[in-house]
Amino acid sequence: MSALDPEVAGQLAEDLPPEVFRRIIATFEDDLGRLTRELQAAAAASDITLYRRAAHSLAGAAAAVGARRLEAEARIAMDPRQPEAPSSVLPRLTAESTAALTELQALTRA
Repeated sequence: MSALDPEVAGQLAEDLPPEVFRRIIATFEDDLGRLTRELQAAAAASDITLYRRAAHSLAGAAAAVGARRLEAEARIAMDPRQPEAPSSVLPRLTAESTAALTELQALTRA
């Protein structure tokens, strides 16, 4: 199963000029790095408010580029009814971030 929704990511790749699409991917990559650091810092500090806020931002960024599995994991992290500890969610978020970014970068070469 792809990390990306082909309709969203494919549409972006097809409709946008290549340089604009590459800029979106670069921005997404920067956001992933920043938000991942925020999630890790918030988890380490047991700051659940900051953790959920960063997860919310990550879910939005993921949705914008069609990274559906990453979005789903981020929504788990931001859900106050979710009993999963950050220590179990963060590795999945990291794995899905890597998968989404890899697939998006492949679209820039297609």
